[in-house]
Amino acid sequence: MVYTIVVHLRALPEHAETLSLKLIEASRIYRQDRETIDWHVMRDTADPTKFCIVERYEKESSQEFHLNNPYWKTFDPYVLPLLAEPMDLRRFEELDTSKDVQVPPKTW
Repeated sequence: MVYTIVVHLRALPEHAETLSLKLIEASRIYRQDRETIDWHVMRDTADPTKFCIVERYEKESSQEFHLNNPYWKTFDPYVLPLLAEPMDLRRFEELDTSKDVQVPPKTW
């Protein structure tokens, strides 16, 4: 089952462009980590201070390769001062969509 971390960030307006560049740099580095399926970074279309990271790993333990990447130790100290609020980090297991399913009829 694919293990996914979704992180929402909001930059201080004066640091939005710097955060954008840092996230691009991080994505290019982290997507090379072993057992990382991908590491996407996105920017809100309506509010240029809002960003989202979607980290996809083969399994939950795969994030160890990410956490052991030397770059990881430099990321938070650089990024945290650029933020207007704490990061909102959520962990998910992706649903298996490879098989057909039977959805029960609506009874409500």
